[in-house]
Amino acid sequence: MAARFKMNRKGVGQLLRSEMVRAEMVRRAEVIKSTAVSLSPVGGSGDPNPGRYKASWEVSSTTRGGRRRNRAVAYVRNTAYYARWVEYGTERVPAHHVLLRAAQRGGG
Repeated sequence: MAARFKMNRKGVGQLLRSEMVRAEMVRRAEVIKSTAVSLSPVGGSGDPNPGRYKASWEVSSTTRGGRRRNRAVAYVRNTAYYARWVEYGTERVPAHHVLLRAAQRGGG
């Protein structure tokens, strides 16, 4: 005879906000960051700040994330002011999709 399972919503909420889940999200974000750093383009000789984009990756986390601010999350972002143009491209620069490709390779 199979045992019955009754979910405790409060317990699930506590789990989603737990330090254990936040630590796992940070671990996965660090893997994605590492991949993003390895994929980051570095400017040539005419670039006034070669390597700035590559050096600007960071990870942050909180237990107040998500749409309803009720779960642990981790974020990977690039703080270079031109990061969106590297990711999405412009009319003169092709899109590199560094963060997209890093996330697709996974943080597992």
